[in-house]
Amino acid sequence: MKLILKTFIITLFVVGSGHTNEIKVFDFTEKELSQLDVRKVRGAQNNTIYSIGSNENGNFLKAVADNAASGLGKEIKIDLNKTPYINITWKIEKDLSGIKENTKKGHDFAARVFAIKKTGATPLSNRAINYVFSSNSEIGFYSSSPYTKKSIDNVLASTKKNINEWVTVKANVKDDFKKFHGLDVNELDGLAIMSDTDNSKMKAVAYFQNIYFSAN
Repeated sequence: MKLILKTFIITLFVVGSGHTNEIKVFDFTEKELSQLDVRKVRGAQNNTIYSIGSNENGNFLKAVADNAASGLGKEIKIDLNKTPYINITWKIEKDLSGIKENTKKGHDFAARVFAIKKTGATPLSNRAINYVFSSNSEIGFYSSSPYTKKSIDNVLASTKKNINEWVTVKANVKDDFKKFHGLDVNELDGLAIMSDTDNSKMKAVAYFQNIYFSAN
């Protein structure tokens, strides 16, 4: 993953669930998928393949990355004073065990969700918390991206604990920006989803469902 932060400058969408204490980010419909901008990571041989599916809990996004790296992003204003918690339901069917995720050669994740804050005039000045479903690290591990210190990889789930089963996680984004970047962030500017294997040249299969922000 090479400076992915600068790739997600997309048409502004503000999506609400109808409740002031819950902000839904993605609908995961065919229509939405066709409207989202897919950005390939520079140097990657292939695009990640994204498709829509459904189960008893609603629609989900399936990502297949075979020596590939591209993401889906959406600019969305999130009031972190009202809804600071990001909630993610996801699953890893095929992981990337054996790579060193905090190095340039192994900086791939079967599933990741970026929380992005604009902090300057250009995309390169953006800061991000990269919430990841790791294939090798324990939950709670975090480190700076080997490509930029402006993005922090924060492990919320791990295939060392859960493989091929749905997991729901939660994190306080406002607190994380303070902890990892030393920033008091009142409003988030965007969110992005990605499954990437361009560094490891491996194959990953992941699923995302029900991504939203809540008051608690």
